[in-house]
Amino acid sequence: MNDNAMVERLPLFPLSSPALPGGRLALRLFEARYLDMVSECMRNDSGFGICLIRGGGEAGEPALPYGTGTEVRIVDWDGQSDGLLGITVEGVHKIRVHELAVEKNQLVVGRVERLPPEPAEPVPQRFAPLVQILGQLLHQLDGIIQYDDPQWDDAAWVGGRLTELLPLNDRVRQYLIELDNPTARLEELRQALK
Repeated sequence: MNDNAMVERLPLFPLSSPALPGGRLALRLFEARYLDMVSECMRNDSGFGICLIRGGGEAGEPALPYGTGTEVRIVDWDGQSDGLLGITVEGVHKIRVHELAVEKNQLVVGRVERLPPEPAEPVPQRFAPLVQILGQLLHQLDGIIQYDDPQWDDAAWVGGRLTELLPLNDRVRQYLIELDNPTARLEELRQALK
């Protein structure tokens, strides 16, 4: 851990779908622990962490999350016709989880460190096919997840969205989340698509 890094308490939402900084994720919530978490986040204008599930499931008993994920903020919410709460979150910072605890309501909380942002890098020309694939994926998701200002020439943004959207196995996806070099992530994605 970086000696200057601030470690703070953050509620965690272990999921099988990741979010990375700049990414958006639509969630439908029904469990009391997550409804309470969202209420607290909205009251305090705070976020929560999303980490891929290392063990367990999304519902029921608390799942064991991987140690690197993303702090997200709620950017939209609505009550669904089926009585569930729908929220859209956006990734803000990558986080490293140092300690885990489970509260009485079964909510997983962690002591987390915010990681530095990845360097801004343009997308090298050799990765132009990845940008095209991302464009097709986002077109298919139009109406579910929308980006007002897509960053087509930002290697971290393109690699982050592909990591979130491509059907990758969890170990590969977690490896991509943990990378802090946007161009290296694009190279790994290109290899995974071959």
